[in-house]
Amino acid sequence: MRCVIARYPFELTRTGVLDSMKGVRPEPVTGASVTIGRRRYPVKQVGRVLTRQDPRDFTAGEVTRAMTRLGFTCHDQSVAAPLGVGGGSALRTASALLGGPGPVAV
Repeated sequence: MRCVIARYPFELTRTGVLDSMKGVRPEPVTGASVTIGRRRYPVKQVGRVLTRQDPRDFTAGEVTRAMTRLGFTCHDQSVAAPLGVGGGSALRTASALLGGPGPVAV
């Protein structure tokens, strides 16, 4: 698939991305990320490896669009448990993680 990242055209394929990221250790995820194989990489790291450009030269959106078109799962930001989750029942924890109000005491 042809895509443009930082004003330069690239021919990317799903297998090519998998091969390029093989053996690359993921950096800590702080913002947008993409799941490649069983690992979750920051989008800027993936863009740097694939394009060999400085991450300041392209946006996370450019790489995210390319990865989405290739069929990879992209995430807007790192998933963290909401504050206050940790104690209590499994039902409360699951409800809080899903953004619900939690079970009502009767």
